Amino acid sequence: MVATRCRPEIGGIEAHVGEVAGRLASRGVEVEVLTTDRGGRLPRVERVGAAGSDGGYVVRRFRAWPRHRDWYLSPGLAWAVLRGRHDLVHVQGVHTLVPPLAMLAARARRAPYVLTFHTGGSSSALRERSRGLQFRLLAPLLRRAAALVGVSLFETRRFDEVLAEPGRVRLVRNGGSLPPLRIAPVPDPDLVLSIGRLERYKGHHRAVAALPHLLEQRPGARLEILGAGPYEAELRSLADELGVADRVAIRFVPPEDREAMAAALAGAGLVVLLSDYEAHPVAVMEALAAGRPVVVSRTSGLTELAEVGWAVGVEPDADAATTAAAMAAQLANPVLPPPSSLPTWEDCVDELVDVYDAVLAGEGRPVVAGAG
Repeated sequence: MVATRCRPEIGGIEAHVGEVAGRLASRGVEVEVLTTDRGGRLPRVERVGAAGSDGGYVVRRFRAWPRHRDWYLSPGLAWAVLRGRHDLVHVQGVHTLVPPLAMLAARARRAPYVLTFHTGGSSSALRERSRGLQFRLLAPLLRRAAALVGVSLFETRRFDEVLAEPGRVRLVRNGGSLPPLRIAPVPDPDLVLSIGRLERYKGHHRAVAALPHLLEQRPGARLEILGAGPYEAELRSLADELGVADRVAIRFVPPEDREAMAAALAGAGLVVLLSDYEAHPVAVMEALAAGRPVVVSRTSGLTELAEVGWAVGVEPDADAATTAAAMAAQLANPVLPPPSSLPTWEDCVDELVDVYDAVLAGEGRPVVAGAG
């Protein structure tokens, strides 16, 4: 697998890679994750997910430049793909310089490659406007992929349109699972969680703006924002301006501390994700798996979560009072999907194994271990 970043970095792709790679390895698949490390602080090579030398999967990290921008130019990673002996290259994500270089290297090596898009949002309006052009420029490499995967209907339809090939992109949704807790906290009916990196496009400010209106209906309401990032000061300033600073807490849960995240979700009355753009957010799937009601913005891949009845949706231009009303309704009479309707990480891996088997069978190579 090739990913711009992986755990312990935070984010949806990072979570997806960790969950999928570990499960593939447990099925006997030899997995190597090639990724970047701009700061040079993480191990160059490590084995993840098993105490013994023969278990888990291997992570190899390569330097990327520039250090303080998110371009992720990594010639070393591309060279590793070019010189590798992997039967299959699975590129995770599409929005940095890592994916096109990895695809070019795999193609030069005549190795089949699969790409999962994992499209994401950005706080930069210019970057958001340029996404369409970026995807069209990548179209020749995408058409040469052995398989293409989208994590939501929104994503599959978007790239079917980019490629002008209906049905070309296969849908494989993210799962959502957290470790069981020995003592699960009792959900606090007044606690609202907003989860995600602290960037403007993630929409935490909408949850803060809704809080004064929510307090009119639920005087004990509190908002906890779980995340880290450059937008923290603005969020604290907004809370102070609206007079709710004493009702807003911001804290970071390390992505590798799954029990802490499980406890945070289990103790919440409601989880919100009012983001401008999400393909298929792992945080929401984890909240649903934990039995927590969810409110989302009707944007991008979040819209279908509301359409299938897994969450309540509010329009992206909804005012704070309307958002607060949706939050209050979910706290009072939550809409929750039956657990059996939710995709799991095992379902995700089953479908990916089907993809790998089909690709490798077409290449005349050994099929993936543990399939079907």
